[in-house]
Amino acid sequence: MENTKSRREAAFLVIVVFALGVLLGGLATHLWGGRVFGWNHQTAPKSRDEIIGRLTHEVGLTPEQRVQVTAIVDETRAQWRALYAPVDAQREQIRQQSREKLRALMTPEQKVKLENFFRQLDEQRKKDEPLR
Repeated sequence: MENTKSRREAAFLVIVVFALGVLLGGLATHLWGGRVFGWNHQTAPKSRDEIIGRLTHEVGLTPEQRVQVTAIVDETRAQWRALYAPVDAQREQIRQQSREKLRALMTPEQKVKLENFFRQLDEQRKKDEPLR
């Protein structure tokens, strides 16, 4: 009798630990993913007009403020582009080098499929580009 009770308690404990692991793992993934991978990027404004529109709506910008804020946003975006330009060039060079290595491994039939794959990646990257 005691052995059966101990087994049930052990099984219950294993189930509780498993459930807690799933819950904590899900929470950690949500928090970590939002912070590291930007999974919450749908809520962040992407275009200049979207930024200005949200500020106008949420803060209640006057027309004069809207003009000034637009100038500040444009200036800031230009500074970000200048800051990232060298890194973007290096990143593109690395991307092209890795693509050439991949192409060298492929058969002619695979190369066609690989180029389609690269084209899709490039299209998605353009859609997901940050505020630069």
